[in-house]
Amino acid sequence: MSKFWSPIVSRLTPYTPGEQPKIANLVKLNTNENPYGPSPRAVEAIRREIGDSLRLYPNPDAEPLKIAIAKRHELQGITTREVFVGNGSDEVLAHAFQALLKHGAPILFPDITYSFYPTYAGLYEVDYKATPLADDFTIRADDYLGHGEAIGGIIFPNPNAPTGCLMPLAGIERILQGNPGRVVIVDEAYIDFGGETAIPLVARYPNLLVVQTLSKSRSLAGLRVGFAVGHADLIDALERVKNSFNSYPLDRPAIAGATAAIEDEAYFLRTCQAVITSREKLVAQLSELGFEVLPSAANFVFARHAQHDAAKLAAGLRADGIIVRHFSHARINQFLRITIGTDVACQTLVDALKKQLA
Repeated sequence: MSKFWSPIVSRLTPYTPGEQPKIANLVKLNTNENPYGPSPRAVEAIRREIGDSLRLYPNPDAEPLKIAIAKRHELQGITTREVFVGNGSDEVLAHAFQALLKHGAPILFPDITYSFYPTYAGLYEVDYKATPLADDFTIRADDYLGHGEAIGGIIFPNPNAPTGCLMPLAGIERILQGNPGRVVIVDEAYIDFGGETAIPLVARYPNLLVVQTLSKSRSLAGLRVGFAVGHADLIDALERVKNSFNSYPLDRPAIAGATAAIEDEAYFLRTCQAVITSREKLVAQLSELGFEVLPSAANFVFARHAQHDAAKLAAGLRADGIIVRHFSHARINQFLRITIGTDVACQTLVDALKKQLA
């Protein structure tokens, strides 16, 4: 602590990102990165931007990217007026906390969820109530009904993280109908691996904001691009905050690469299906080893073994050059979150677990 700090700094609990170790021949299954590279069209678009044009500022509205996103969802009535883009979905979420969730009342989100939510709540001084997941680790829509003006908004991931459990669209719609006077933010970082996006609901619910990222299903975690889709009034609030913070959040290579990735639908579908196929195979193998695996619609699985401590399993895997994610939260400290890698990486994991369990 320093005397030069602003008072809020000492009260913050910063987010802890997944470990990025520099270890040779590492099987890295801890940060939910896509095992397949980005679209070749995206890579080529990025290369074309590396040159003299970097002396020029990028388009402050990232207009080509907004057009590509709107076109992909044009059947749902989405135009560029309903699209916001930012430097990763984390920045989009940060702006949403500032622009849409500060109403002097606590917001609601699950007790086991993306751990950036309480971090943002602390940074922007937004009170919150952590709503317990059900015993099966799913989000219950009923828990988010009947609060009226006693809450300032609702945010949750779908599928949830780190559990991977998916809420059907019917549940999301019930939450929207039950909270017409409050913004409901659905964080869809993993939706492309087995879920159904809530974007079609935007046309009917002006209080819905859907946030997505290109880090996972588009294999662009290193480019830092995220976006939100919602009613034009919500997007205008995000734009006002963004332009009071950083008018150029996306650089020229990011805009070009992200636009090309959105437009390459065939590559996107092919790699997503490859991850889903590998996930189902890994679930079957882990189940054969005695693990309980929660139903996952994400590019990771959440698993525990009744006879083996999760922390010890994670340490043993690390000794074998395999890194998975272990959380200390009391309700989930016997689970491992395992990113879906290539089939070779997943088999290496399974072989190492067989050795440990034996």
